[in-house]
Amino acid sequence: MRWEGNRTSSNVEDRRAGGGGGIGIGGGTIGIGTIVIALIGGAVLGVNPLTILGMLTGGGAPQVQQQGPAPAPPANDKMGQFVSTVLADTEDVWKQQFQQGGATYVEPKLVLFRGAVRTACGAGQAAMGPFYCPADQKVYIDLSFYETMKTRMGAGGDFAQAYVIAHEVGHHVQNVLGISEKVQRAQASGSRAEGNALSVRLELQADCFAGVWGHHAHNQRQILEQGDVEEAMNAAAKIGDDALQANAGRAVVPESFTHGTSEQRQRWFATGLKTGSVKSCDTFSARNL
Repeated sequence: MRWEGNRTSSNVEDRRAGGGGGIGIGGGTIGIGTIVIALIGGAVLGVNPLTILGMLTGGGAPQVQQQGPAPAPPANDKMGQFVSTVLADTEDVWKQQFQQGGATYVEPKLVLFRGAVRTACGAGQAAMGPFYCPADQKVYIDLSFYETMKTRMGAGGDFAQAYVIAHEVGHHVQNVLGISEKVQRAQASGSRAEGNALSVRLELQADCFAGVWGHHAHNQRQILEQGDVEEAMNAAAKIGDDALQANAGRAVVPESFTHGTSEQRQRWFATGLKTGSVKSCDTFSARNL
C-alpha cells in the first residue's frame, strides 16, 4: 500500500503513555474485534469473554470520561504515522462523499491506547480489538491488535490494517447518518435473533463503506499495490462469524452471527471497492446478504 508521504490527520490522540482504568459499563461499542472475544476469549487472548461481553452489552447510560488533551503520535513512530495517514485518507474521501450529497462530514477522532482506555461508552480494553464509540464519535485502537491479526489470525499486510480502520470509520459514517440509532431502536424492541440479524447488516454495511473508501482513495491517490486487495479480502475472511466459530472448535450457529460470514464480509467489501457508491451499500434493503 502506498501511503508514505500522504497527508496525516490532526484527529489522532496518542494515549499510549497513560492508563485506561476502570471497568465501567457504558453505552455499547461497535467493534471489529468483539466477535473474536465472544468466540475465542481466554483461549486465544487470555480474557474472560463473559467479562468483555458484559462490558459491551451492559445497560446504563453512556458515561463520558473527561480527559486532558492528548498529543499526536511522534513523527518517528511509523505505525502511528500509518494510522494517522489512513485516517486522513478516510477524511478526504468521506468529506467529498458528504459534500456531493449536500451534507457536511463530521470527522471522528482516533485514539491510540495501550491495554485499557476510558471512553464515553465505558472502559475499553485491548482484547476487544479496535472499536468505535458512538457516544464520543471516536475510534479506539491498541496497535497490538495488528500483531494479533498477523500471527494468530493469519491476516497480515498494511492494506488489511487499513481495512480495519476504514471499517470502524464506516461505523462512524453510520452514526452520523443516523443508521446506527435506527438499528439500536429496532434491536431494543425485537428478539435476540432479530437483533443479531440487524447487527449483521450493520457490520456488512461498514465493510462496504470500507470498500467505498478504498475505491476513491485509489482513484485519487493510487494507494493500492499488487496484493493489497487480497490482503483485505483475506482479513475479511478470517473475521467472518463462521470462520471464527469453526476455528474456535465450536459448532457454526448462524442465528448467533453478529458480523456476517466470511463470504458475506468479502462480498460486501468488494461491492464497495468496485462501485465506490454509498447507495450500493444498502445492506438493509438487500434480500440476500
